[in-house]
Amino acid sequence: MTGIVVLAVAGLLLVVLALATARRPEHEIPDKDGYFAKWSALHGGYDPRTGNPWLRGWLTMVYRIARPLAKRGVQPDVLTVSSIWLAGAVFVPADIGGRWAMLAGWVLVASGLFDTLDGCVAVLEDRTTRWGYVLDSAVDRVNDVIYLLAVVSVGAPPELALACGFGFFFMEYVRARAGNAGGDEVGRITIAERPNRVIFLSASIHFGGVFLGHRELVATTGMAVITAMTAIAIVQLLVAIRSQLLALPVDAPGA
Repeated sequence: MTGIVVLAVAGLLLVVLALATARRPEHEIPDKDGYFAKWSALHGGYDPRTGNPWLRGWLTMVYRIARPLAKRGVQPDVLTVSSIWLAGAVFVPADIGGRWAMLAGWVLVASGLFDTLDGCVAVLEDRTTRWGYVLDSAVDRVNDVIYLLAVVSVGAPPELALACGFGFFFMEYVRARAGNAGGDEVGRITIAERPNRVIFLSASIHFGGVFLGHRELVATTGMAVITAMTAIAIVQLLVAIRSQLLALPVDAPGA
């Protein structure tokens, strides 16, 4: 009960903060194509309109939700922090068990959505900052850990979650180092990007509420699938980044 009260108070404070810091933008909000173009410029030139269909669908959904928020001038950093609040809220219905696990899965999806909404709103409002980039990256890693713990709480083995979490962190570390070495920080869109992580981890909780007698099996299977996908994604990423960095001039940073 104490945890629920803390979450409720924190949620109320976030709503108040969002209202107090909102500032309507003075320019027109871009359409979807305009957003995709801006997103591409911030992600190494990767065009989501011609690439991974999961990513394209996810960004399209995010844009449609973010556009009205951007029109009202919602502060992106508030949305970033809100994703942590939603991640913590997953444990409330998950701990109750039974059919409530279905709701827990959707709360995890909402957290992942807010984790992308902040960047979309920042792009649409022309409020992207270096601090926002750092905050978003830090919150991403925090949420990765919370999501994995949520799946463990409904039956997945901690050892499997540890291996999966290591894969998540290793991927993002490689990307960051590639950026420092003169490449871009995307390298390649892999099969284990955040939209896919959110989908599979939320399903690992949600379907435990559908198949009540097999909750642990569902959680373990979902975790195992995203762990295997992450291992493949690491190979994809390393191959792409190696090719990219080897093509740089010899006097490039890190050469």
